[in-house]
Amino acid sequence: MKFPSLFLILLVFLISAEAQNKPVQTPVNPKLNWYNKDYTQDHVLGISTERAYNELLKNRKWVPVIVAVIDGGVDSNHEDLKSVLWKNSKEISGNGKDDDHNGYADDIHGWNFIGGADGKDVSHDTFESTRILALLDPIYLNKSRANLSAEEQKKYDLYLKVKKDYQKEKYQSQYEINSFQPYYEILDYYNSLLKRSFKVKSIDTAFLKTAQSRDESIKQGIYLSGQLLKMGYPNLDSGLIGIKNIIIPYQDKIKYGLDTSFNTRKVVGDHYTDWKEKYYGNPDFMGPDALHGTHVSGIIGAVRNNGKGINGVANHVIIMPIRAVPDGDERDKDIANSILYAVDNGAKIINMSFGKGFSPYKEAVDAAVQYAESKGVLLVHSAGNEGADKDTVIGYPNREYLSGGIAQNWIEVGASSSDTGKSMAADFSNFGKKTVDVFAPGVDIYSTVPIGNQYKLESGTSMAGPVVSGMAAVLKSYFPYLKPQQIREIIMKSVVQYHNQVIRPGSKDVLVPFDSLSISGGIVNLYRAVKLALTYPEK
Repeated sequence: MKFPSLFLILLVFLISAEAQNKPVQTPVNPKLNWYNKDYTQDHVLGISTERAYNELLKNRKWVPVIVAVIDGGVDSNHEDLKSVLWKNSKEISGNGKDDDHNGYADDIHGWNFIGGADGKDVSHDTFESTRILALLDPIYLNKSRANLSAEEQKKYDLYLKVKKDYQKEKYQSQYEINSFQPYYEILDYYNSLLKRSFKVKSIDTAFLKTAQSRDESIKQGIYLSGQLLKMGYPNLDSGLIGIKNIIIPYQDKIKYGLDTSFNTRKVVGDHYTDWKEKYYGNPDFMGPDALHGTHVSGIIGAVRNNGKGINGVANHVIIMPIRAVPDGDERDKDIANSILYAVDNGAKIINMSFGKGFSPYKEAVDAAVQYAESKGVLLVHSAGNEGADKDTVIGYPNREYLSGGIAQNWIEVGASSSDTGKSMAADFSNFGKKTVDVFAPGVDIYSTVPIGNQYKLESGTSMAGPVVSGMAAVLKSYFPYLKPQQIREIIMKSVVQYHNQVIRPGSKDVLVPFDSLSISGGIVNLYRAVKLALTYPEK
């Protein structure tokens, strides 16, 4: 049985991508912590974290700073995080009472806005386009725009835009499933064939070195199995799991994200359309899948110099976990309440590594952002991973208020790589000369992941955002008098600007100056930021 070369190309691509993302448990590895390095000393495009501590902050006084991580959950037992988790000293653990009268019972370390009072949690959720379509489709399915009022025409236009986005997402997801599922089935077939033919329990490298047959089908199975195992898997069974794990997210999109009848608010038990409602959820800030939030938290504040895993950017940081981001699109109401909770409980910086294409209750998020601004809290938001120009493609949340004006306590972050050449800007990163403030390391970032004190490489603007949140925490810790607007100003003015030609994210070969991709035109640098902060007088 012969297969086209496309199969091998796809197989190598899929398996190598999966193999590179396998969790590993390891002591501190300086090479993996590249984003904290200094270009002048190490020739790596890091943010000069260690240099800043060693040369500028060594004997300076500091205060602890709370950074809220609004995400999908944080592992409270990780060796590199458990000692830096926020603790609500006014709350008594496990008594089921709201001891500090803040509206949230047993919020010892944080809160979960996508869980129910009965302890159940939301894991998967729909996309915002799915929710809007479910609401508007019964109203506008068979209507003509010409027969609608001006106000109704706006809703109709939104309906058409959402429907187009929904249909595109559904088609793409089904296409990926239909494309890759046959390859999984072929390898699964060969796995069974080889086990049965040679009477072995596992198809591994040792077996393949000695396996021989004149049967063309078996020979093909031996060859393809060998190609798979070259990607780092110990046997064919684990390789099949790896391929399946790549297919599953697309299946989940169809099953959950794009199902217009799927309603998770039955689990949460709130009055969803009442966006001013605040008191719902439960204390389970870890949730069923805390990988993303744990990775983000480690970048910000994994315990430094403890001989384990990694060094986070900030050394005197307290992480406040707030769970509001499911596997699917976050909801405006939950994000707004997460911001309010963080501010009211002492956070000075809020990391937001999430985003979506529609925001039906943006006024709720705007009100929370304005509240944070009034209380001196800085918001750090990841720009997104679509390789899009945010000057023309609007994403949410954002700093532009519906009522007019923009938030002054907001930093929008794109992702850079360790490459000094044409791939300096991450190929997936969103960008924008008017909308993205800075770039920060976001490719192959090694950080904490849940269960068993593990660590893993991840890439995304989700990783670049917490690099900047960590920087902001350092500045606030050593210069506590700085206002959020000043911290933003310092971070932007202290970037290292690069004028070289790079491949524009989202394109294959379009070259643009790196400094055209953001407002500041550069990559953040903690050493330069601290030097600049030293010139700001205490007031």
